[in-house]
Amino acid sequence: MTTDPTAGTSPGPLVLVPAGLPAPARGVFTTRAGGVSRGPYDAFDLALHVGDDPAAVTANRALLAEHTSLDAGALVFAEQVHGRGVAVVTGPATEPCPGADALVTATPGLGLVVLAADCLPVLLADPVAGVVAVAHAGRQGLAGGVLQATLAAMAHLGATPAGTSAVLGPAACGACYELPDVLADEVAAAVPGSRTTTRAGTASIDLRAGARALLTRAGIARVQSVGGCTLEQPSRFYSYRRDGRTGRHAGLVQLA
Repeated sequence: MTTDPTAGTSPGPLVLVPAGLPAPARGVFTTRAGGVSRGPYDAFDLALHVGDDPAAVTANRALLAEHTSLDAGALVFAEQVHGRGVAVVTGPATEPCPGADALVTATPGLGLVVLAADCLPVLLADPVAGVVAVAHAGRQGLAGGVLQATLAAMAHLGATPAGTSAVLGPAACGACYELPDVLADEVAAAVPGSRTTTRAGTASIDLRAGARALLTRAGIARVQSVGGCTLEQPSRFYSYRRDGRTGRHAGLVQLA
């Protein structure tokens, strides 16, 4: 006999952080509030690959679709391999887009989603061209050029840097994201402006500062940040570096 982990569980209110993208684009960043996941995944875990019960994650994903006014099957996920792969999405997908850490679409009614728990989710939109994108920019992806590849894919659909807005979501901040000197130096060489130090004076990188610098150099003038540091907000966001076994929040973008 199997049991439903969601039975008798009433999700609390979802807390979504609005991205403030220009219409007809819309975007949000989820938090861990609401949802039906239990244990270390409390409560709005959206990841099927971290050990959470699939039934709970599926229920949480249905809640996300409902609260963003999307059809249940309209959420499209990236596989997320910490690379620079970009998938152009034209319709619903039942499986994560293979090899992709970024998704781009000009099709209304789809919710493009990346998951994170310290890495940086980035939402992009050119409302005039009608093109939106979402990217998962961790240390490897940021240094490997995932944001540049995403902008190139958007340009193929008619987007321009001058017409594009970007929103950087919750991620590990520079004061918390400690790295060995050699890794911090490698990222800094690929992403000028990302190298910094922790509060203890050890080597670290600032994903948001690096992403902002890359996007600004690419000609995007409207870059904002929301959500703050994942490690510093245990009741609000998941953090792999803080907790190890934990869930994933998300960045979602759509064309209304």
